[in-house]
Amino acid sequence: MTKATIDINESKIKQYVESLRSENQEIRTQLDFGYSYDGKIVEIYEIRPLWNNPAETQNIPFVKIRFYKSKQLWNLYWMRASGKWELYEPFSKSTCIDKIIGVIREDKHGCFFG
Repeated sequence: MTKATIDINESKIKQYVESLRSENQEIRTQLDFGYSYDGKIVEIYEIRPLWNNPAETQNIPFVKIRFYKSKQLWNLYWMRASGKWELYEPFSKSTCIDKIIGVIREDKHGCFFG
């Protein structure tokens, strides 16, 4: 039997992304949410059909969270209209992923959800 290591940070991220997803399957075909996580970088993205080919989907990232092991800090980034990631200045760093998720959820400056 193989034992899997549970990453509590990924569990919290997954729970947050699940809270964004609609229960209505019809809405999910037009707008859904997902994430990728490699142990140090998280990207949260929208999943939408291509405008010119609805059979294909595209992932549009809007949140990036990076863990710096040497500093034991999570940094929060948002995607500018230019397509470049920028440090989220009002609250850019935390030692706790829960606080970062809270900042994203609040989105006080409209950087993540417009």
